[in-house]
Amino acid sequence: MLRGIIIDVDGVLDFRGEVLPGATDAVATLRRSGFALRFLTNSTLHSRRSRAAKLVAEGFDVSPEEVITASYATARYLEQRQPTSCWIMTEDEGLSEFSTFRHDMEDPEYIVVGDYRNRFDFRHLNRALRLLLNGAKLIGMNPDLVDRSTGEVELNVGAWVRLLEAAACVQAVHIGKPQPFGFALALAGMGLRKKDVVMVGDRVDSDIKGAQRFGIRSVLVKTGEYETGDLSGSVEPDAVIDSLGELVPLLETSPLFATP
Repeated sequence: MLRGIIIDVDGVLDFRGEVLPGATDAVATLRRSGFALRFLTNSTLHSRRSRAAKLVAEGFDVSPEEVITASYATARYLEQRQPTSCWIMTEDEGLSEFSTFRHDMEDPEYIVVGDYRNRFDFRHLNRALRLLLNGAKLIGMNPDLVDRSTGEVELNVGAWVRLLEAAACVQAVHIGKPQPFGFALALAGMGLRKKDVVMVGDRVDSDIKGAQRFGIRSVLVKTGEYETGDLSGSVEPDAVIDSLGELVPLLETSPLFATP
């Protein structure tokens, strides 16, 4: 039987400001069953501490050490590279993950793009373009082009990164799902092997695709941003459930999730 669960946050635990039915009980059941848990989200506006606090306020038993936001993962990626300076293009609590770095908008070694909201304007984007043309390196905190979690479609981080890539003729490093870095952080934090862990998410293009790329099994939950057509493509989860509450019975009974 598997020992660790990586759970997407937006669309699996809560969605558009509301806790999904049965999600808090499901997390509690997973804990009682002895699973190590990690909560992996592509959010750049949240730090791991602020996202954990929001989940706790919603009734979930979650600690900051179990949460991996795209901002936190990007900060750990940068930490490994020991940059001389960075321009961090994000806002709110997510920016706090980068407090130990030297911040520089004039001549940074790295331009790090998150959700910059209303500051994605002509002046800031042109500044980023010129810095990239002068040799700055580009990092995207997540590769998502659009976001529908608020109820209306919005441009997401990946769209702005793609614009800068095309204009400056550079290639960015992307950190969030479906890229492997966040999955690797989750596994390292749990101290488990790939065969011991499963990813649970509502999005085929990030959660399920990312799990397959990383080499772990996956379960698609038909909540959040899930749409019927999602299962018509080439990426297929190992199992599909209607809600997070069905996860423990699935893992306990299905031979697909027996640890080899």
